[in-house]
Amino acid sequence: MQLKKLLLINFKNIHQAEIMLSEGVNCFVGDNGAGKTNILDAIYYLSMSKSAFTMSDGQSVSHGEDFFVTEGSYLSDGQRVELVNCSFSKRGGKIIKRNGKEYDRIADHVGNFPVVIVSPRDSDLITDAAEERRRYLNGFISQLDKVYLQAMMRYNAVLAERNTFLKKSSDEAMLQIYDMQLNEHGTVVYESRRKTIEKMLPLVKEYYSLLSEDRECVDIQYRSDLGQASLSDILLRSRERDLVSQFTTSGVHRDDLVFTIGDYPLRKYGSQGQQKSFLIALKLAQYRLLAEHTGEKPILLLDDLFDKLDMRRVERLLRLVSGDDFGQICITDCNKVRLETTLKNAGQHYALFTVESGEVKS
Repeated sequence: MQLKKLLLINFKNIHQAEIMLSEGVNCFVGDNGAGKTNILDAIYYLSMSKSAFTMSDGQSVSHGEDFFVTEGSYLSDGQRVELVNCSFSKRGGKIIKRNGKEYDRIADHVGNFPVVIVSPRDSDLITDAAEERRRYLNGFISQLDKVYLQAMMRYNAVLAERNTFLKKSSDEAMLQIYDMQLNEHGTVVYESRRKTIEKMLPLVKEYYSLLSEDRECVDIQYRSDLGQASLSDILLRSRERDLVSQFTTSGVHRDDLVFTIGDYPLRKYGSQGQQKSFLIALKLAQYRLLAEHTGEKPILLLDDLFDKLDMRRVERLLRLVSGDDFGQICITDCNKVRLETTLKNAGQHYALFTVESGEVKS
């Protein structure tokens, strides 16, 4: 999948830009705060219908404006031309069109234009609470599996209703109805997460070894209440606790991932370089699974490439993604000389764009 042209109007600090991208490596250089990351976020937005950085749609509108537009002209690996237009206004909300036709449901767009982003904010996957890791899983698997996305949306809707109900009633018959629905959708979510992590793990180990040359073995453990019993049984056992707490204390909304290095928690015992290498390996494994599933090479977004990585590891990464398994890449960095030197050392051809105060120049 290639993004041939990107059009932005009032997206964050970019009031207007039209960018013609190379099919290979595209570099965006400029000072911190110039708008480099906003360009990558706009590309992510066109694929996922939301920001990569937990921002609301309204927060992505340029200051003082009422709307934004992002538009991308794509060429699929099968040479099919696609036009995606995403607009948001504070009065009218969000509209996404594919080849001029509006989607009935925005969720139907997710997965059609695969994308993977590597960002300094990925460190939250290691340092923050389980909610961040679940958010990552949901975004990733939703591109792989539309059934998963629908199940997750329905599970969350039923969960919200059940939590509201627990605050005002303890009627057992109604709770059993909620539990039956949570079990139906939650089981789909659990099985999809379990199978995805099972496929992902050997790829993460492979990429980590290639990137880091470390001897330590990394691992991912999926922790879920459903690993021991059905959700119906778990909810029944948790009934008293739920009634006292007035919310649902068990289920796939409590799932977590545990990352380890050499059998020790990566969060505590991994160096910054090891943690960054692990996160990149995680995203490259995600890339491989998406490419295999969709038949399209996702667009790879590398934001602030040198963050917590030395030049040797960056060169290894660039050599790795220059292979036939990878396609179009967009990179940001604040140091033009450093980036160009590293790309040349890695044998990469590239297109260079300069970003200054929201303006993009080629």
